[in-house]
Order: sequence, then C-alpha cells, then structure tokens
Amino acid sequence: ANILRHATARSLLILDEIGRGTSTYDGLAIAWAVIEHISLHLGAKTLFATHYHELTQLEGRLGNVANYSIAVQEIGEEIVFLRKILPGGADKSYGIQVARLAGIPRSVISRAGEIAAGFPQSPMDAPLRAETGRQKRSRECPGQMGIFDLSPSRAPEEEQVLEEIAAADLNILSPLEALNRLYAWQEKLKKV
Repeated sequence: ANILRHATARSLLILDEIGRGTSTYDGLAIAWAVIEHISLHLGAKTLFATHYHELTQLEGRLGNVANYSIAVQEIGEEIVFLRKILPGGADKSYGIQVARLAGIPRSVISRAGEIAAGFPQSPMDAPLRAETGRQKRSRECPGQMGIFDLSPSRAPEEEQVLEEIAAADLNILSPLEALNRLYAWQEKLKKV
C-alpha cells in the first residue's frame, strides 16, 4: 500500500509474490490490479516476481510490460536453474521440483504430484473475466483493445447462436420477428 501510494515514475520497484497468502483468485486479482496500476498510473520501473503464469498475458496488452524468466534445464525429474535470464514467461511451473530441491520428503513430493495432476492447469481454466484499465476504457474509445475475455471456450452451439446474433440485420426485422428469433436463440442455449 505504501509503495503504490508514494511511488512515482522515477521510482524503482522490486516486488515479489504480490497476492500470496490469500486464495488463488484473490491473489491473482490483486497482483493483476497492482501491475495495471503501476503500468497505467505510476509508470515506475518495476521488477515483479510472481508464480501466477496468467500475468504473462499482460505483455502485449499493457504496452510497457515485458516478461522474463530464468532458464531451466530438466534432466529426468530433476531441474537445474541455469542462472540465465531469458525473454518470455516460464513455460510451466516448477514448484514441486523446487520443493524436492528444498528437501521435502519424497512421499510428500509424490503425493503433491498426484494432487496437482487433478487440478486445472490454471485458475483461468475456471470462469473468470478480467479487463485491464486500458481495455476498460477501450469500450469508450473504439479502435483500441477489445475486452479481455478469459472465460473457457464456448460450446459450438453457443458459438453458432452468437454468429446468428451478429449476422442478424435488426433494421429489417419486425418487432415480432426479432422476438421470435430471440426466443429461438434462448431455446438453443437451454439445450447446451
């Protein structure tokens, strides 16, 4: 809070694991909002270390955000950190391997691997919508970025209804025809 209230564009911020210590979704939301605030309002040079892979999506959506990660070499089930910083986000999480390096008992590591295999690969695999501050403004300023939709992909039937809605020429439909089409679309969606 102190950093966000008092930092300026001349500040150097080094932030580690913002959002840890709370639920996955709350933590991700807090970290996302902090990055947006720094990017859009403060403009401070910032190093932001995070375990939330989803935040790598902000590169390209916020013009002054760039991802870097530490190079890792996998040798069987073992990993070696190569002490080299590369452009781009990490391609996967190494949390369980790091726990092994820290000396967590093998039985716990094994069980953690089993549990992790049953989780979604990302919190973004669950329904969640977010938009950056810049994207929120783009609804008022056409021609910029569109809404950032992180919800799961739609069923083909839903996509078909959306295509039909987009293709409907509302200028030539009578009110009764429009109402009938709306009813038909609702019925299609109820079957999905």
